[in-house]
Amino acid sequence: MPEEIKGIVRIAGTDIKGENQLYSSLIRIKGVGGSLASAVCRIHNFDRRRKVGTLTTSDIKKIEETISNPIKFGVPSWMVNRRKDIETGEDRHLVAVDLNFMLEQDIKRMIKIKSYKGIRHMFGLPVRGQRTRSSFRGGTTVGVVKKKLMPATAKKEKKE
Repeated sequence: MPEEIKGIVRIAGTDIKGENQLYSSLIRIKGVGGSLASAVCRIHNFDRRRKVGTLTTSDIKKIEETISNPIKFGVPSWMVNRRKDIETGEDRHLVAVDLNFMLEQDIKRMIKIKSYKGIRHMFGLPVRGQRTRSSFRGGTTVGVVKKKLMPATAKKEKKE
């Protein structure tokens, strides 16, 4: 009897189509890269090509727990995306909404302490040392604005 495939599965706050493969679906979650997705599949002995729709609710909970706290499951600390957190000092892994929130908070902190990177963020300039001569030309000015030419009749009247 063939297994029933769910249409959409929600993992770590991200909707994933049920017919997609597990490995490629985990990569689509913000904060999960290829190496962590591979590690999650190896830890729980899941086939990387397994359809996401065939996962049970307990499998999904295992995957979510592994993604949220990979160090607990033996994943090395260099694989997490927030090492030595400024507030707590511990290694953490953030995904989806939490990752966006912490990124926002980090940028606000840099702006508040007026670090070089914070000032660059504040003015909307590139932060990582790129050249700005020809790139990053955002704004309202596009080209040279010429003066409007006066009508021919007005020029004749001025000469007389």
